[in-house]
Amino acid sequence: MEREPSGGPLLTAVMAGRSAGTFAAILGILLHGHGYVPLHPRYPPSRNCEILERSGCRALVVDSVFLDAAREATAGLEDPPVIVLTDDAKLDSVFQVGRPSADDPAYLLFTSGSTGRPKGVLVTHANVRAFLAAIDDRYDLDETDRISQVFDLTFDLSIFDMFVAWERGACVCCPDEKHLLNPSGFVRDAALTVWFSVPSVAMLMRRFGALKPNSFPDLRLSLFCGEALPANLADAWGAAAPHSVLENLYGPTEATIACTVQRWRPECASPANGLVPIGRPFGKTVTRVVDDSLSEVPPGETGQLVLAGPQVVGGYLDDEDATERAFVTLPKLGRVYLTGDPVREPAPGAPLEFLGRLDSQVKVLGHRVELGEVEAVLRDEAGADVVALGWPRTDSGVAGIVAFIANTSLDRVALRQALAARLPDYMIPRDFHLVPDLPLNPYGKHERSALVDLLEAL
Repeated sequence: MEREPSGGPLLTAVMAGRSAGTFAAILGILLHGHGYVPLHPRYPPSRNCEILERSGCRALVVDSVFLDAAREATAGLEDPPVIVLTDDAKLDSVFQVGRPSADDPAYLLFTSGSTGRPKGVLVTHANVRAFLAAIDDRYDLDETDRISQVFDLTFDLSIFDMFVAWERGACVCCPDEKHLLNPSGFVRDAALTVWFSVPSVAMLMRRFGALKPNSFPDLRLSLFCGEALPANLADAWGAAAPHSVLENLYGPTEATIACTVQRWRPECASPANGLVPIGRPFGKTVTRVVDDSLSEVPPGETGQLVLAGPQVVGGYLDDEDATERAFVTLPKLGRVYLTGDPVREPAPGAPLEFLGRLDSQVKVLGHRVELGEVEAVLRDEAGADVVALGWPRTDSGVAGIVAFIANTSLDRVALRQALAARLPDYMIPRDFHLVPDLPLNPYGKHERSALVDLLEAL
């Protein structure tokens, strides 16, 4: 892997929205042998500053509308990156021209970390090529297709929209502000043939009566990923897009976007847990279901899903402890990623069923959130013992986060302002419950189930 003089990988940051200039900039970055690091303009400047510092980016490509946010993010750096506007097209002046190798980074995404520090997932060109090869084998996409692009660049599912379109010559269709509020209108007005989103978007559409039968007759491929997909929602979408193949994709950022898939049909038997299975691996991904000792469990028993294959990344950026916890070597499989997701294979070769999480990770509108990170920041700002919970629960995850804090005199407004300076909006608790003490179990640990019971009672 070619590296910067400092020893880090060649990376360039991007703070931009959905536009032709943005996509051209990302292509330019990749063609110059750099990986790109997306920054969200609405994230707290301190978070973007930390990402820039840890990634060692020497340049930051910015939409002019986000220039102030970019300057705020770079203000605290001793050696700030060069800021290049997307409409300047002066990439040659800041990048070394090069041809990326398989081991070079394609992109670096930061996900929520349980220690309070975001984890950097460095995805190589080899990882992406393995994913694109799997998609090519499964879907017959070509230059006549029109693919939705509803994800922020900081969400790894956006990679599908861009890279698959570039690979197959398809058109990337980006919604404007009006269409973001009316996704069903976007499907029709953009003449989409391929829809890709988290289930939460479809839930919102159903709630507003937008999934009437035959609403989307021109869709030929409907893909959902990022959250659990309720079977009844899949049925409703299938009726709205009767000519579409509907598939549920699963895959953590560490395994490059998606690596298992389940096709859904109206005649499918409703699964016991009400969720569409995550299916079987595709491409060259290998799956196993293991117990606490990492031994394979027989079909019918619940265990943790582990993943192996060319889509699995090498580890986390400059974080050996987190890498050692999540990536291990198993006999006959080699290096694997421990997903933390409990699954069950009902019978040999049957589709894998997703059963939730083993740890304190939740999905909020498709975003992966480690409650430990929220708690670490809360504890620091509140100066008290805290517990964060995903609440209320939905069919595909949770709608938000609530916090219990052992301090009855805390200023909620001041706390919310302090959190807004350090966490993205979706990680800030909706409600703060101030209590004298937090319940403990006999082992001295927080009794989270008691707090859930309290929320249900409220």
